[in-house]
Amino acid sequence: MKILAIESSCDETAAAVVEDGTKVLSNVINTQIELHKTFGGVVPEVASRKHIENISDVVDKALSDCGMTINDVDAIAVTYGPGLVGALLVGVSTAKGLSFMAEKPLIPVHHIKGHICANYIEHPDFKPPFVCLVASGGHSHIVYVKDYFTYEVLAKTNDDAAGEAFDKVSRVLGLGYPGGPAIQKCAKDGNPEAIKFPRVNMGEDGFDFSFSGVKTAVINYIHNAEQKGIEINKADVAASFQEAVTDVLSRHLIECAEKYGVKNLALAGGVAANKALRERVEMLAAKKGMTFVCPSMSLCTDNAAMIGCAAYYEYRNGAIADMSLNAVANLQLG
Repeated sequence: MKILAIESSCDETAAAVVEDGTKVLSNVINTQIELHKTFGGVVPEVASRKHIENISDVVDKALSDCGMTINDVDAIAVTYGPGLVGALLVGVSTAKGLSFMAEKPLIPVHHIKGHICANYIEHPDFKPPFVCLVASGGHSHIVYVKDYFTYEVLAKTNDDAAGEAFDKVSRVLGLGYPGGPAIQKCAKDGNPEAIKFPRVNMGEDGFDFSFSGVKTAVINYIHNAEQKGIEINKADVAASFQEAVTDVLSRHLIECAEKYGVKNLALAGGVAANKALRERVEMLAAKKGMTFVCPSMSLCTDNAAMIGCAAYYEYRNGAIADMSLNAVANLQLG
């Protein structure tokens, strides 16, 4: 089954053709990072306008890269939430138009499910059940994937997502946008034990996240030093902040897996590209005798291949939409 997938939930305009869920025939991504660097973050209205400008060319390239036309695919898939509503609408409208014109089934895909399914592309033998940490600029979830169709959220953030905290701390340190790669690069030369930033456990089981506190602690540390005329060591601040965040993310993931008796672990989302986080989870998983997988860097950030993979399983589960499909900015998982 060949699926043309479209992703436009934030600032990447992406399209891919995926066969039988895991064989990626093409994967085209047009990123807006350089544009949004000017503003220090994603501007929703700007993102939406750029999606409109780019999406036709991106879809055409995804098809031409694998020598296909719209008539050669079996279905059209699209991210319909969560995300920026204007950005989502561009993708949804395009997918609906293509579905109607080519008389192909329309498959709606949850963005977080897409991130989780990215693991199947490079690890086709990896199967549910497993527990997955999904960490990005907009999401920080621990999800129990019981089978290909059943997802249960075990933990989530009560305020800032991990990626959002990285972006804000990077901005205060003057490292630029996006914050994740900038913090990681700066932290290489720092001491992760130099500053003890807070770790917060929330929720009934203590698995929920809160990154507002650590973000505020870093900002206060910097401001207090500035007021006293003390020069800060940016590398130490970046390394200590990164240590605090990766410590909480990895520890909660392991604890959730242990509570639910699951031996398989996965990472997903933009923050999953963080080397310190990947190494920390890999180390803890090995100590616990758990299997651990994560996507390559290019499949951690937003892309359409992961949407095509998720769409394959959604289609098998009977998830077909009609022309009433709409964007849902705050779409919940479960």
